[in-house]
Amino acid sequence: MVGERYRIVIRCPKCGEKYILRGKQNDEGEYETGFKQCVCGNNDDLKVDATPES
Repeated sequence: MVGERYRIVIRCPKCGEKYILRGKQNDEGEYETGFKQCVCGNNDDLKVDATPES
């Protein structure tokens, strides 16, 4: 469902940093969190896991 909030976990395989955010899914199926890039500068090779918030 579009507009439902998700718990987003973003992991950077380059430096091992982990971010836990909240966001919504847009019409294209992407998650909007405001996240731009990892502290190491990586913004392309990120692992994203999303679970709906209850």
